[in-house]
Amino acid sequence: MLLSSRRHFIASTSALIASPLAISRIAIAQDSVPKANGPIYSQFPTQDPNLVKEMVGASHGKLERVQELLGQSPALAKAAYDWGFGDWETALGAASHVGSREIALLLIANGARPDLFTFAMLGQLETVKAYLDANPGMQRIHGPHGLTLLHHARKGGESAKAVVEHLEELGDADAGYTTRPLTDEEKQAYAGDYAFGNEPSHAFKVNLDKNGWLTIMRQPDGSRCRMFYQGNHEFHPAGAPAVRIRFEVSVERATGLTIVDGKPSISAQRV
Repeated sequence: MLLSSRRHFIASTSALIASPLAISRIAIAQDSVPKANGPIYSQFPTQDPNLVKEMVGASHGKLERVQELLGQSPALAKAAYDWGFGDWETALGAASHVGSREIALLLIANGARPDLFTFAMLGQLETVKAYLDANPGMQRIHGPHGLTLLHHARKGGESAKAVVEHLEELGDADAGYTTRPLTDEEKQAYAGDYAFGNEPSHAFKVNLDKNGWLTIMRQPDGSRCRMFYQGNHEFHPAGAPAVRIRFEVSVERATGLTIVDGKPSISAQRV
């Protein structure tokens, strides 16, 4: 009885698969499979870091590009990018430290989360006071790239004048990073290329920016990070005061560097 039922099932199934109607239905099903509308990032639904980087970069003052990117994905209003060594910056943080009120309000309208630095730039005195009353000493916290709270308030212009005055009265809302002076000759002793492997990307470039600051950049197309001299051939990068970049020096010329983030992470030799 069971054998007969099995034979009947196989025969029925074979006939169904072989029939033109079944073949047609299979073809229709294959044609109706949803397809991606353009290239998809390999780790989707995580957002593409290149798009995130562009969003944060554009939020430094490029209103039209910010609008275009929000049109593609409104969630980019909450974008945050690490420019190096843990120097995290949000799109709203970028707009706040350059004083772009219009971009900041647009990002907030699309879901960006304002913080103390944004409220300072927008001139919201009572909100800033409430933050600082609830968290004494918070005015000394640094924003992206090590920029101070008072810097953000000053970027707010006339509308943030009352916030500027309040922060100036506190006396310690503009304490930036300390950096020891270096002569141009001393800076050149550190400038150069440092490799930690055989691949082109296994290297750092240390050089001076247009304002004379020593910077470090991962090759070939990383972000350039300013370095603040702490003495004894040690620096820390912008936005990451706990990180140390230690240079080995011989005959007044750097021969290598080690990056220490809690513990030694990478050592590279000058090439």
